[in-house]
Amino acid sequence: MKAEKIPEATIIRLSVYSRNLQYMEEMGITKVSSQEIADATDGSSAQVRKDLAYFGEFGTRGVGYEVKHLNRHLKKILGLTKPRSVVIVGAGRLGKALMLYNGFGNRGFRVMGIFDKDMSKVGEQVGDLTISPMYKLDQFIKTHNIQMGVVTVPAAAAQETVDIMTRAGVKAILNFAPKNLIVADDVKLRNVDLAVNLEVLSFYMGLEEREGEK
Repeated sequence: MKAEKIPEATIIRLSVYSRNLQYMEEMGITKVSSQEIADATDGSSAQVRKDLAYFGEFGTRGVGYEVKHLNRHLKKILGLTKPRSVVIVGAGRLGKALMLYNGFGNRGFRVMGIFDKDMSKVGEQVGDLTISPMYKLDQFIKTHNIQMGVVTVPAAAAQETVDIMTRAGVKAILNFAPKNLIVADDVKLRNVDLAVNLEVLSFYMGLEEREGEK
């Protein structure tokens, strides 16, 4: 199955399934049903089976899935069987918080460096790393074969930051800056707009509030 034919929502759910399977594996659970996966991820058993069917047959009818076996396959599908090297650009509060987030390492993402153009921040220790100046970003990416970049700079600096990353060889970018960015066709870009997501939550809260007023 070609990746472009697989709904992005399915890929997102696979990630959630895998994290829950990892937890089950650590708890010593060896077998799991599609209904149990659905219960753990607030979904439906039919959706679980449909998502997995894009990639083959993993379980046995009436028996379920082997937790370790299924999780191994999902990690392979998600490209998590080998480490992914990452840099963060933007050493503000968000960038530092992401730098200190243990979940990246637990899923195979190794943050190799954190950069900022503000020289007053350069040299500051964040976790196990030291903030480096922007002028070293290009060479750092090339030297350490960095595959992925995380952008937490202000909107005005986002496109320039992404241009530096992609020219140096980064092929996947997670962008937190509230700006539409332009990248080459062979670069994967995912935008995370925190304000938009809060507004979506506010919309649904508003719906419930209006329903309650009727």
